[in-house]
Amino acid sequence: MTGPAGGPSVPFGGGARTLVLAHRGDTRSHPENTIDALLAALAVPGCDGLEFDVRAARDGTPVLAHDATLERAFGRAERVRDLSPADLASVGVPTLRDALAAVPRTAFLDIELKEDVGAAVVPVVRAARGPAAEGVVLSSFEEPAVATVRLLVPEWAAWLNAMALDDDAIADAVRLGVRGVSVEVETIDAASVAKAHAAGLEVAAWTVVHPARLTELAALGVVAVCVEDAALDAGGAAVEAAGEEDR
Repeated sequence: MTGPAGGPSVPFGGGARTLVLAHRGDTRSHPENTIDALLAALAVPGCDGLEFDVRAARDGTPVLAHDATLERAFGRAERVRDLSPADLASVGVPTLRDALAAVPRTAFLDIELKEDVGAAVVPVVRAARGPAAEGVVLSSFEEPAVATVRLLVPEWAAWLNAMALDDDAIADAVRLGVRGVSVEVETIDAASVAKAHAAGLEVAAWTVVHPARLTELAALGVVAVCVEDAALDAGGAAVEAAGEEDR
């Protein structure tokens, strides 16, 4: 099955409908990017998968962390880069290897690289999801990180993250040779999605909290949406509502 403008579809579920991805897991009862948060999200009906963030520990091991420090998520001032995987695990920060081992292979994963750690991430993903990285997309705001992924595994799905779905983001994504763009939800409308599709790009969105907005994005042909709170609870029902409106 092909995606927009004849390009390849998201490598999960045949691209049949918009994927609902829990943003850093279900953070209502667990710290973000922890294994407990990831598994709690996947227990919510209609959740297709996860979006989570990866940085490097002191020895280069990829670990799940959004920020450069532990301050916001765990109330500790240390930098992720300065701690060992064991130190981080004691706080609740898992390695990518452990997270992938805990998450079912049926879950779609948007693995966001917060820094250029592709050389360490690729073998871990390959071991967990096979040579084609089934059900995985690697995404990043950082062009060097995207370039590394494209160099190492050009056949894998990759998205360029951007603040807006504008001409610059579309041109950058085409230049980098990625499959799509993942952008801030408020910058998405029918016209911007049409421009991206015309360039052969998929569009993903972050971060949605209202189910009605999730339904709107599904109707526009957005391939995946990072969700939180009520939008996570609504999940597949909100996406299916877009299909009902089309019929």
